[in-house]
Amino acid sequence: MHCENPVLKGFHPDPSMLRVGNDYFLAVSTFEWFPGVRIYHSTNLMNWEYLTAPLDDMDKAELAGCCASDGIWAPHISHDGSYFYLIYTVVHGARENPVMDVSNYLIKAKDIRGKWSKPVYLNSSGFDPSIFHEEDGSKWIVNMEWNYQKVCCGEHPFTGILLQEYNSERAELVGNPVKIFQGTAIGSTEGPQIFKKKGYYYLVSAEGGTGWFHAVTVARSRSLTGPYEVHPQNPVLSSWGGTRERRLVQEEKREIGIENCYLKKAGHGCFCEAADGRWFLSHLCARTIPGTEYCPMGRETAIQEIVWRNDWPYLKNGTYIPENSFEGMGGAINEQDKGVVYSFQGEEFLRDFQTLRKPWNKLGMTIKEKQGCIRIYGRESVYSRFDQALIARRQSSLKFQAETTFTFRPKSFQHSAGLIYRYDEKNQYYAFISYDEEKAVATINLITVISGKTAWIAQNEIHAEKYCIQLKVSDNRTAFSYVEDGVIKDLGEPLRTEVLSDDYADGFTGAFVGMAVCDLQKHSEYADFEAFVYEEL
Repeated sequence: MHCENPVLKGFHPDPSMLRVGNDYFLAVSTFEWFPGVRIYHSTNLMNWEYLTAPLDDMDKAELAGCCASDGIWAPHISHDGSYFYLIYTVVHGARENPVMDVSNYLIKAKDIRGKWSKPVYLNSSGFDPSIFHEEDGSKWIVNMEWNYQKVCCGEHPFTGILLQEYNSERAELVGNPVKIFQGTAIGSTEGPQIFKKKGYYYLVSAEGGTGWFHAVTVARSRSLTGPYEVHPQNPVLSSWGGTRERRLVQEEKREIGIENCYLKKAGHGCFCEAADGRWFLSHLCARTIPGTEYCPMGRETAIQEIVWRNDWPYLKNGTYIPENSFEGMGGAINEQDKGVVYSFQGEEFLRDFQTLRKPWNKLGMTIKEKQGCIRIYGRESVYSRFDQALIARRQSSLKFQAETTFTFRPKSFQHSAGLIYRYDEKNQYYAFISYDEEKAVATINLITVISGKTAWIAQNEIHAEKYCIQLKVSDNRTAFSYVEDGVIKDLGEPLRTEVLSDDYADGFTGAFVGMAVCDLQKHSEYADFEAFVYEEL
């Protein structure tokens, strides 16, 4: 059965794939969004359902104050026959200073749904750690090394892959780290993972930077510590088929790679042997707004089938360019609902929605105070990195519409509630109800925040007992509207979707749409949202 890529649409980067028996799991990065690390389950590689998010309390991930695109990076999930292991990085200030403050942690659980152990701190020498379970029972941590001194000297800070033994009984790293791989000419060597097959240790790395030139590099050795021989056809996977000399890239962009490949930015891969003996490679990818180089859905997850030749892995298609589809494990592909109407009778909506940096119930949100509604008490502004009363879901299609219906009784211009479409604090669109104190009337407003600069696009009086705000996105066109007296009215002029993309914002996440409430006086005013609709077009 043909399965179309991506298998996880919208912001699902850095996929780590694992098979245990007949069950497959994918773990992906979540950055500043809470809870951390989303894990999906499948039995055929085609139908993936959200299962759990292990970093579900602030003891496992302290994110308050972290910058956009910091937070939880590149999880790695594995199983040693008894326990599931999850390795992850908590990042603060990744690109603000030469020193990158990263802390790497390990948690484990008998059941992947939890209860997960308390985090064990590993190291801070670099990010993207993973664990390799050796046949003799020993365990080894690999991570990339970040050398901040290189940054200060104008050189490249990615200086290789480190290997160090992990002692399970003592719950700590032991011995000294050994540099086992310095990367290839592609550069920016990160995302290391090791697996073993037919006596070879295979070291898989992400290279080229997590953008247009991203790639998967494979090297192998008969010894865990190396030396490692690079794949004869390196890279094994990449969307870019041209030169990696930046001065020549613009000349080749429209002839090779970026324009001709549907799944762009392919890289950061993880190999997995299927139950039927075939091998697959999960990897991140991105899709652009047609005619542009902007990816509002961020980096997504795709799967490629792998074949082996001379004990080296190759894409089944014989190239390194990712395919738009693959053959799964059989059975029918579940048709995903194009439209979802979220109600708030229970907590099922949390399968799709996330909050910023803290749990939703720590941000003034509850479904217990008004039947069928999520009540959101206003917190700090939509610019805050600490205490935003905002809950949103991923954009998963280049064409979609969203709508929310709610009641709200603002008493001040410092009160607002409405529909938000955002990438991060510096790039977002917010349509909201507020209050004009001079006229003593409620208003509906639209602001844009682009590269950190705010513009007031529209402000209209509105007279309603209940508010309905709508959003329609079609590729690079974003339009807000609202309903008054049963009539749909435009709110401001159409806006550019590209602003809410990795490529415009220079980030690592993707666009979200959701509900937000602000109370800049006392954090006591609230809005009751009774429905949220998301529909792919």
